[in-house]
Amino acid sequence: MMTISAFARRVGLAPSALRFYDDCRVLLPAHVDPLTGYRHYTAAQEPRAALLRDLRAAGLALADVVAVLDGPAEGAREVLERHRAAVRERGRAADEAIRAVLGGLPGGPGVTEFTLGGAELASAARQVAPAAGRDPGHPVLGCVLVEFEEDEVRFVATDRYRFALRTLRPSALTGPPGRFLIEADALVALGAWAARAAEVTVTAGPEGSGIPFTIRHAGGSRDVVPADGAFPAYREMLAALEGPAHRVVVDRAALIAALDTCGADVPAVAVELGRDRLLVSRPDTGVCAARLAAVREEAEPVRIGFDPAVLAPALEAAVGPDVLLEISFAPARPVLVRSADQGSFTTLVMPVALPARPAGGGRAP
Repeated sequence: MMTISAFARRVGLAPSALRFYDDCRVLLPAHVDPLTGYRHYTAAQEPRAALLRDLRAAGLALADVVAVLDGPAEGAREVLERHRAAVRERGRAADEAIRAVLGGLPGGPGVTEFTLGGAELASAARQVAPAAGRDPGHPVLGCVLVEFEEDEVRFVATDRYRFALRTLRPSALTGPPGRFLIEADALVALGAWAARAAEVTVTAGPEGSGIPFTIRHAGGSRDVVPADGAFPAYREMLAALEGPAHRVVVDRAALIAALDTCGADVPAVAVELGRDRLLVSRPDTGVCAARLAAVREEAEPVRIGFDPAVLAPALEAAVGPDVLLEISFAPARPVLVRSADQGSFTTLVMPVALPARPAGGGRAP
C-alpha cells in the first residue's frame, strides 16, 4: 500500500487530483482508513492512473476519459478519433488567427511566393471551378479558395451540394502559409493564360491584407484583387467524414453516358451497386439506362440517388478512364468521387432522396 502522496509522485498526479478522481468515482483508492480517512493505493492501480493522467493532459473531458477507461475498445477508439479531429481543427483555427494578426503587425511576415506548372494551374482551375456556386446571394461560394503552406497548394470550391479539391506540389515556395479567394471565372481565365508557360510564379501578400496577388511568367504578369468573404470551414467537414462502407470503380465515360441517357429533365437517377455491376435507372419509371461492369469487393446491394446535374460535372472534371465512388453508410453523407488516375483531385457529391422503387421496374444489378 502507498499513501496518496507517494502514489501521486509515482504516477505524476497531484494529491488533490487523486482526491477529485476519487470523488468522481474515476480512480478509487484501494483502501480508505475508516478512522483517519487517509487514502491508500496499490501498484496495480498505476497503469489506470497513468492513462488517466495522459488522457487529461490531452484535453479530454472527464466523461470521455471514463468512456476510454471503462468502455469497449470500439467506443474508446471513436471518442479518441473525434477528440483528435477536434484538437486538429482548433489548432488550425488558432494558427490561422495568429497568422492573420501577425500579418497585420508592423514588420510582420512579408509576401509568399510559389511556383507551379502553368498547365497544372490551368488543369486545377478547370477541375474545381465547376463546383463553385452561382447564387448571387452567396458570392463567397462563387469563389475558389487558394491555400498555400509548406509543400502544397490547394484549390477548393463548393456550392454546398458538391465540393472539389485539387492539390498541387509547388516546385518552390517561400514565405508564410496563407490563403486568398478568387472568383471562379477569374481563376479559369488566369489558368488559360498561365497554360501558355511552362511555369508561373504567384506572389501573395499577408492573408486579409487586401493586397492584390500577382501571377507572372516570361510572357507577362497579371494582378488580381482577392475576393472578400469567409470561405466555409471545409477542413472540419472533411475531418468529420466517416470511412466509406462501399467502394466501386467504374468506367467514367460510360457512367456519364448513362446519366445522359436518363435525360436532362430528370431530377434524380438511381445508382444500384451489385457484385461487379452498376445499374443506372430513372427512379420515376424504373427504366434501366445502363448496366455497367464495375470493380467492387462488397456483395450486398446498395441503392443511392444522385442529381445528374450535380454528378455529371463531377465525373467530367475527373481524369482518366475510370472513376472511384466511395459511399458511406451514414444518411445524407456526401459520396466521394475520386479520379482513379489522379489522387490529388477529389470531389464530394451530395446524394438525393429516391422515391420507392416502381413495381416491376428495373432489375437488381
